[in-house]
Amino acid sequence: MDGFGTIRLHHRTIKRFRRFSRKITKSYSETLESVMDFFEWHGISPSSKFPKRVDKDGEKTRKRINALIAIVRDIEKTQTLPTNEMLLALFGQHEIVKKRREPKRVEKKFQKMTKEEWNKLEGVISRERYDKLKERHKREKEEVLEFLLKVKLIKPRFGKPYWSMETNANELALLKDKMSRDY
Repeated sequence: MDGFGTIRLHHRTIKRFRRFSRKITKSYSETLESVMDFFEWHGISPSSKFPKRVDKDGEKTRKRINALIAIVRDIEKTQTLPTNEMLLALFGQHEIVKKRREPKRVEKKFQKMTKEEWNKLEGVISRERYDKLKERHKREKEEVLEFLLKVKLIKPRFGKPYWSMETNANELALLKDKMSRDY
């Protein structure tokens, strides 16, 4: 049989403990037992710094929750949303299917246009201009090929191979300027 013992405490501590005990349980012994169980269960001693331990546990919990959120978002992106879109497309509710079903009715108003306006509207150019552009393209192609013939691959015994140009910087700058200006 458990007997009762006495502990000497300050009067202010006893008053405080009695108020606390009334909130928790009916007897002082049960209150003290539950407080000691709490500290033992959580591995906390009254002399240790309690808030740091709580912060560490909270941080672990936050990290776990963030990891779970990331997993759920990944599942939504890779599994749920594509499956949902396929089902909507199957039943004709998806945007792509709706766009295909709507007939495109465009009313064209008859206008009187000149030949130049028709050509401009359709992107047609004259034969003379086409021949000039073709000749210009041929000349520029020859210039670029001539410049590329001056580029040589150098393979040294040690180190990586590299490209070398047998030209001056002005010639390269002129070619760059000409190509960027024309196009």
